[in-house]
Amino acid sequence: ALAACGLPVLGLNMRMGDTAGCAADPARADAARRDIDAALEVATRIGAGAVHVLAGRVAADPAAKAAYKAALRHALEAGDRVILIEPICHAAIPGYFLHSLDQALRILREIDHPRLKIMFDCYHIETEHGDVAARLRGCVADVGHVQIASVPGRAEPETGAGATLDYARLLPQIVAAGYGGAFGCEYRPAGTVEAGLGWRDALRGAPHP
Repeated sequence: ALAACGLPVLGLNMRMGDTAGCAADPARADAARRDIDAALEVATRIGAGAVHVLAGRVAADPAAKAAYKAALRHALEAGDRVILIEPICHAAIPGYFLHSLDQALRILREIDHPRLKIMFDCYHIETEHGDVAARLRGCVADVGHVQIASVPGRAEPETGAGATLDYARLLPQIVAAGYGGAFGCEYRPAGTVEAGLGWRDALRGAPHP
C-alpha cells in the first residue's frame, strides 16, 4: 500500500498495550525488549526512520528510570533507527512515567547517543509547561519529530488571535529555530477528518521565514 501511494513511514510506536508501553517498568524488562525488537523489525522492513519507545504508566522512581534507560540502550544497540522518547502530559495519560521535557532531556544527556531524540508534541508541552516556542528553541538540536494539535481540546490545529497555540505563527518559529523535519498531525478531529482540514488553508497563507 505504501509503495502504491508513494508514501514513506516516518516512524512508528512500539506496542502500547493497556499501559502505554512498558519500557520503564522494571518488572517487564523482557517484554519491553521483545516489543522494541518487534517494532525495529517492522521499521526496518518498511523503511520507517524512527521508533518511539513508550515508557508506560509506572511510578517515576530510580528503578523505573534505570529500566527505561536500559530499554533505550537496547533499542539503540539492536537497530539503526532513530529512537524517539515523548514527554506525555499528565492530563493525557495520568501516571505516565515520562511526563516532562526536562525529564526527557536529562535522559538524553545521560545516555548521550546521536540517534536518541525527543518527539516534541506541542499539545503535551504546552499543557505541561507552556511557552512551546521557547521550549522548542532551547532543545531544537535534540528534537527528532514534532507533532501538533490544538490546546486544550487536542483537535485540529488552530490559527488566529483567539488560539492558545496559533500555528500560523508557531510553525514558522519552529522552522526558524532550526527544525527541518516533518510535522505530524496528532489530533482528534472535531468532526470528520475531511471537514476539519480547513486549518491547512489558513497555514498556506502564513508568512514563512
